[in-house]
Amino acid sequence: MLKVASSVEMKNIDRRTIEKYNVPGLSLMENAGRSVVEILEKIWAEIQEKEIEFTPDLRHWSGGLLNRTKVMVLCGKGNNGGDGFVVARYLVNKRAVPAIFLLGKRREIKGDARTNLENITKMGIPLIEIHNQRLLPKFQESLKESEIVIDAIFGTGFKGEITGYLARIIEMVNASEKLVIAVDLPSGLDADTGDVQSATIRADVTVTMGLLKRGLLLYPGRMHAGRTFVAEIGMPEMGVEEEKIKLSLLQDIDVAQLLPHRFPDTHKNACGIVLVVAGSVGMTGAAVLTSEAVLKAGAGLCYLGLPESLNDAMESRLTEVITKPLPQTRDRTLNLLAESEIERLMKKCDVLTIGPGLSQHSETAELVRRVVKKISGPMVIDADGLNALAGKPEIFKKITMPTVITPHPGELSRLLNTSVEEIKRDRIGKAEEAAQNLGVVVVLKGAPTVIAEPSGLSWINPTGNAGMATAGVGDVLTGVIAGMMAQGLSPLEAAQVGVYLHGLAGDIASEEKTEYSMMARDVLENIPKAIEMITSL
Repeated sequence: MLKVASSVEMKNIDRRTIEKYNVPGLSLMENAGRSVVEILEKIWAEIQEKEIEFTPDLRHWSGGLLNRTKVMVLCGKGNNGGDGFVVARYLVNKRAVPAIFLLGKRREIKGDARTNLENITKMGIPLIEIHNQRLLPKFQESLKESEIVIDAIFGTGFKGEITGYLARIIEMVNASEKLVIAVDLPSGLDADTGDVQSATIRADVTVTMGLLKRGLLLYPGRMHAGRTFVAEIGMPEMGVEEEKIKLSLLQDIDVAQLLPHRFPDTHKNACGIVLVVAGSVGMTGAAVLTSEAVLKAGAGLCYLGLPESLNDAMESRLTEVITKPLPQTRDRTLNLLAESEIERLMKKCDVLTIGPGLSQHSETAELVRRVVKKISGPMVIDADGLNALAGKPEIFKKITMPTVITPHPGELSRLLNTSVEEIKRDRIGKAEEAAQNLGVVVVLKGAPTVIAEPSGLSWINPTGNAGMATAGVGDVLTGVIAGMMAQGLSPLEAAQVGVYLHGLAGDIASEEKTEYSMMARDVLENIPKAIEMITSL
């Protein structure tokens, strides 16, 4: 799994690399600039639809791909600008025609960036300083003539808002429709939160150094980053490991290694049995989607416990799921008498899934609270199951079985007694807080979905799309996680595999029809294709 760093973690790793492992800062800057040009060559070849072969590190390919290409290099006053000076030098070596704009004054450049500024000066590469509005016409003229723009203005340490002539420059770049390559981060993007200012570079490609940064994966920053490449710039692996980074990005190979193995002589009981407790009048769809997702994910058998008056309709609709009518209230929701029957059913089941479409009826909510404290088996709790536990953190202390909860921001806000806005501002931090405080694996649904476990480790999921913002998609996710857990995966493993496959199924569905028209069943029906894609790796 790829580690994902915060700005502080990245600063610590940089310092450790230089001070403890004696890697010169100039070497890191040299590798960063060279990597940007190597990736630029690859992207430029794709745009021009040229078939080329690079050496493994791309370094020695010299096909003149950038010959006479006009490239604008925007350099800030810090180390990000220093990377830009190195980019300009490599562009000259590739026979491109760089136009360097220093957004500041030469005398303000210090350290390693100063050394690289002096290097390009010795090579005779022209550089234009821009430090006020009066100099913008020359910039605008050069921008019109350029084919590519390199953004090396601000890096990982940027905080605040871009104003004045710098904001105007970014606005002109964004309006230019040129190919924009960001060095480390698009300027104006917060490396930790993904927040963007009114003036933030919209890059087509971001070449980030050493490790992924959080802001590149969180919205709205993710929309400004374009295609993201991680450049290896010479940071020792030990130096990275010493930072003990807790956040990672899920990858397909990680999921492939976790996916349950199927033996030729297996049988349905060996593939796991799930009890889904779900549904109420008007909310039977949630029960259907969750139950069917359990089976699509590979579980051998699924029982559905639901209010007794709904059983006949569901029995005719669900041909592969075994329905179990349970005692109900006058409002046709489950009542407290269902508790003993659920306990009895769980004696032959491996996993309990509770919550989808149950309603927030007071007696049903009390049933949920009683069941989760007494059940003898791992659980997935979702939707109204979570609403029943809101404001009652003491219930979680009485849950003794391994558990996954799958809240959206609204449900998590009620569990943590905080605002939805605060959850959205810090998705990673709030998922981690919930996992540690509640002692369960947390799947915070959204864009992106974040998975956190009580130890403090967390993961960002890269799959999924806007077409999945539709009713019932969360119920499918709940069923997939339960189905994976029934096949022997730990709650954390089931959450990782389930979330990734669920998003991948959504991505497959979006290729078959527009995101505007996607439905939860489209995601459900593409779970097998998602599994097939992962098993073929």
